[in-house]
Amino acid sequence: LLDAMMGRPTNIALQIMIDWHQLDATVPDLVAETDQLFPAILDERLETMPGFMGLIDALECAGVPRGVATSSRSAFARDVLSRLDLVARFQFILTAEDVRHGKPDPEIYVAALDALSISAAEALVFEDSPTGIAAAVGAGINVVGVSSGLAPKILVEHGALFAISDFTDPALLRHLDALEGATA
Repeated sequence: LLDAMMGRPTNIALQIMIDWHQLDATVPDLVAETDQLFPAILDERLETMPGFMGLIDALECAGVPRGVATSSRSAFARDVLSRLDLVARFQFILTAEDVRHGKPDPEIYVAALDALSISAAEALVFEDSPTGIAAAVGAGINVVGVSSGLAPKILVEHGALFAISDFTDPALLRHLDALEGATA
């Protein structure tokens, strides 16, 4: 169920859950319940993956533009990023509310490329779901799979160049070094 929901816009993910469990609840009911329950969960459990803040620091120091393209609702994405003091560290935050077609459609990544004024060849996406990987690959962008519960092999099978367990993974560091060497 989680695999089917992951990476999809909230209304679609919640409808998948309703159908899966044959619930009497509606999508608006579950959105309201989510809005009620998630702040306390975030207070207890929210943390960045190892190496993430170091990566953001390094990209920022190198002048590499950064953006967020998420299937989450805007209020939720901004809440999470603000709790981690990250909102200002990205040039933009695109959410499911900013596009007509959610992931796996590539629209959100095409919009991200436009926002950054770069080509797909100049971008690198970090994705944690097959749905998100499909969206990035559909936009022609290289993807690094971030294994947050899924087997790394699944992420690669869906189009990720490789998968990492966190942002200290040697495979990521080698890839970033290779990219830096190619642009030097």
